[in-house]
Amino acid sequence: MISKAQCLHGIFAALTLTSLRSVAQLPEPNGGAIDRGVLPDRWMTGGPRCMEMPEWQVHEYNSNLYILRQSGCTDFEKPFVFLLFGNDKALLLDTGSRNGDLAPTLQRTIHNWLKMNSRQAIRLIVVHTHGHEDHIAGDAAIRELHDPAMPLTVVPAEVQADRDFFRMNRWPEDTGAVDLGDRIIDVIAIPGHSDTSIALYDRRTAILFAGDSLYPGRLYVHDFAEFQASSERLIRFTDGKPVAHILGNHIEQTRTPYQDYPVGTIYQPDEHELQLSRGSLLELEDALVSLHGRPARVALRDFTIWPSPSSASERAAREEVFQDTQRRQLNHMWDQTCLESPKRGRPVGGNVARVRPAGYRVMQTAINLTPGRIM
Repeated sequence: MISKAQCLHGIFAALTLTSLRSVAQLPEPNGGAIDRGVLPDRWMTGGPRCMEMPEWQVHEYNSNLYILRQSGCTDFEKPFVFLLFGNDKALLLDTGSRNGDLAPTLQRTIHNWLKMNSRQAIRLIVVHTHGHEDHIAGDAAIRELHDPAMPLTVVPAEVQADRDFFRMNRWPEDTGAVDLGDRIIDVIAIPGHSDTSIALYDRRTAILFAGDSLYPGRLYVHDFAEFQASSERLIRFTDGKPVAHILGNHIEQTRTPYQDYPVGTIYQPDEHELQLSRGSLLELEDALVSLHGRPARVALRDFTIWPSPSSASERAAREEVFQDTQRRQLNHMWDQTCLESPKRGRPVGGNVARVRPAGYRVMQTAINLTPGRIM
């Protein structure tokens, strides 16, 4: 039975969100004052031949924003990190996963930017979307650079450190900010995936960086109530603001709707694009509200809500899938072309997502939890 409190919360959330359905608009379809940029049609993943793959792909979104992706040949997580430049400071969002060795690529990218802008140095601030290993693994090596061209400030992935640095007196209610010099980055606390999760909104490009809380893949939920409250907080924050893209830190989804790649996949030749829209955020919230406070797995077109595992047997089954996927792909990492690609339209396993109410699109899925991110 649904409690009266749960029912009232659902009604209140629905009414609140109805009032926030207005999409931020510009007066003309000319891009306005938003700094424009370009995203690639496809990203490098982890193959087909790892001998040919760099450890990091560096993509220039525009001359002051760079998106770096770690190769799946180094770690199956294949996270994205983001490097933003202002007039006075640069901001690095996350430092990559295990075996990433981000420091040399980061250093080269910053030195190239300095050369392009006839600068001698710029302070680098390192922050994190949250504290999981696949987002902080490069911290130590970056600290050891001691490069006078990029004096360093590292903000640990801790609630108190974020509160102090971004001046957020009340966590998670307050919005913080950091000014890079004519470039203000707003910071929104969004616990739920982890206790330390934050999102960042770049006013220059109108990009919302959502970490692991919204991306094309499996949205692992540690605290369901906090996750839903954070989703609603993001909707309120973005109301009336232009949102060019929502960029998360992973891609786990294929281009086929409702189908992902098995956990542990290093080579994803037919993966979903990185960017989502504010409409995806509204869709996520609709799905969360429909659960009435009862955590359940729900597959949507471009991502899946994935609450923490409820039993040891469930974790063991997913670990088995992970190990099998890793074994097959790593055994063929020098030539993945001999492995059969997932068939379109067919689930890759046997788990069944919760069926949404009539009028919503739901299908069977086979989405497997990454062992490294089990909460």
